[in-house]
Amino acid sequence: MIDKLEFFITVAKERSFSRAAELCGVTQPTLSAGIKQLEDMLGVLLVNRSSRFHGLTAEGERVLVWAKRIVADARAMRLEVRNLREGLSGQLKIAVIPTAVGILSALAGPYLEKHPGVRFKALSASSSEILTMMDNLDIDAGLTYLDNEPLGRVRSTPLYAERYRLLTVAGNPLADRETVTWADVGSIPLCLLTPDMQNRRIVEALVGEAGGAIEPVMESNSVLLLFEQVKAGRWATIMPEKLAETLGIGGALRSIPIIAPEAVHQIGLVVPNRDPMIPQVAALLAEAKRLAPLLVQKG
Repeated sequence: MIDKLEFFITVAKERSFSRAAELCGVTQPTLSAGIKQLEDMLGVLLVNRSSRFHGLTAEGERVLVWAKRIVADARAMRLEVRNLREGLSGQLKIAVIPTAVGILSALAGPYLEKHPGVRFKALSASSSEILTMMDNLDIDAGLTYLDNEPLGRVRSTPLYAERYRLLTVAGNPLADRETVTWADVGSIPLCLLTPDMQNRRIVEALVGEAGGAIEPVMESNSVLLLFEQVKAGRWATIMPEKLAETLGIGGALRSIPIIAPEAVHQIGLVVPNRDPMIPQVAALLAEAKRLAPLLVQKG
């Protein structure tokens, strides 16, 4: 039963029988037969298809919700039984928005010291991608924004407040200022994250509220690439304070607070809203709660 539900979830995600079969490690006839057996068991058609995938039926959409829940619970049960015997082990998959990558080590380091049998797999993703991956059971947790856009059915733990800085070098426009406004930064050449990133949408909204408009000369989904462009003296960028500290400010590089108004957004850990929780995830949530007050004190 569980393997057939996993087949169905993968087909729904990939929208292709051939790709789903490859990911599940079975032949396409085996996968198709498994889904047909699931349909026969439930007495409904789940997938609109001929020789190709044409989407889920209305019944299929509802079954997909239950399938994800059942498969997630089955995985949690297997992990809990194994952990009772061996202690925490296996792989913990976490996705992180680019602007929060500097906090991952503060969370993962102490966690791995306490649970050396666990291996971390960390991915960089946008906030919307993190929620989609969590819903599809592709990740166990995420580091993302908590208060700017809807999160859906997840458990969240705030870690720190994201405040913003203009990152530039001496000689560039505004580089001699002690503080700048959002109207100021909207008037100079900027390199920014791509529009699919929530940080970019936050920046655009703040500059827009100040009466300006963002027209970046360069876009990237990599904060490191943006940082290198600024260091080279080409353009300025807008970067969260903690990330700028992590990357290192020195020499001609300047990190200037953006005020009027000072914008703040919450960054935190999100995990599936599931009970019982996978032990590895429960331990990560506990570590996040331990870390949060330390980040506030540091801030």
